[in-house]
Amino acid sequence: MQEEKLPDWILDHPVSHVIWVRSELVVANDYNPNSVAPPEMALLETSIDADGYTQPIVVWEVDGHYEVIDGYHRNLVGKKKKMSHLPVVVVNKSSTERSDRMASTIRHNRARGKHKISSMSDIVIELSRRNWGDEKIAKELGMDADEVLRLKQISGLAELFENDEFSEAWEPDGE
Repeated sequence: MQEEKLPDWILDHPVSHVIWVRSELVVANDYNPNSVAPPEMALLETSIDADGYTQPIVVWEVDGHYEVIDGYHRNLVGKKKKMSHLPVVVVNKSSTERSDRMASTIRHNRARGKHKISSMSDIVIELSRRNWGDEKIAKELGMDADEVLRLKQISGLAELFENDEFSEAWEPDGE
């Protein structure tokens, strides 16, 4: 079969540029709220044994290493198997802010599965502390305003609400 020449717009996508990098250069992020039960982890390992890597690890290049955005568990399996290299695609080369990396991880995860509520709350807290407003958090993480509010409330931190305006719950009757 003859390979066709692909249009430039296709070549601009990260998946068009899978690279194999030394596994020690691929590092987990410290905010991934996703979890996989032991049976599914065993299945992932079996899948990689049987089929190889069918999906690269999505990473962000930061300070000479590759921080995992999506594929945390594929990374774990590769390291457990002592693979010398792991397949990665690099996203968002032009931006290196931690908040952007966090948002990218959440977008990848939410499009596919479940999150631990407490970890999601921690991420919303950190993004708020990094001066992301509720509207930006909701837009970037695929949430509605009520979900952002609930995740802030879980934390119990008053500082997250210090700039919000609240109405009086009751008004004194003049006594």
